[in-house]
Amino acid sequence: MLRADVSSLDAILITHEHNDHVAGMDDVRPFNFFQRRDMPVYATVRVAAELRRRFAYAFGPDAYPGAPRLLLQEIQKDTPIQIGSTSIVPIEVMHGSLPVLGFRVGSFTYLTDVKTISEAELEKVMGTEILIINALYHTPHPTHLHLEGALELIERIGPRKAYLTHIAHSMGRRCDVSPALPPGVELGWDGLEIVVD
Repeated sequence: MLRADVSSLDAILITHEHNDHVAGMDDVRPFNFFQRRDMPVYATVRVAAELRRRFAYAFGPDAYPGAPRLLLQEIQKDTPIQIGSTSIVPIEVMHGSLPVLGFRVGSFTYLTDVKTISEAELEKVMGTEILIINALYHTPHPTHLHLEGALELIERIGPRKAYLTHIAHSMGRRCDVSPALPPGVELGWDGLEIVVD
């Protein structure tokens, strides 16, 4: 966030409760201070309950002074979220046996920690122009797509551009891997900026 010079943040969308997706919650504090408001955080009922437990010092009447000020908004997978003038469609995918959310904004879709997706949820993704999707390893994994599986799903969705994320170091260097990928597909990178319509 510092390197990208992010100076304002409207809201936070939580895909699921695993630590690599929520451990940065304390970093909301500067936005609370400079924007002078609590930060809306959108999560499913299950994930919101876990956030209240894990970050108990930030909630309730005895919230720790200086803790991040979070305004939890519980969401359902079948109900779009409205943040200002932006409509966001939650998309449920399976992270092994754990349901997690991806999100679609206009022609942009973000899916991480996907292993499988139902036909009904895949319908929400169809027509996406820009897709971000996980590809953990070259070899199969029990809870994440591997490269071949991600490429198969990308081909089925047919976006104009796809970026692979949630990549293990064993995937290789971007300069080596991206040229070998199909046209329109490449590894994502820190600092990648995407303008969403």
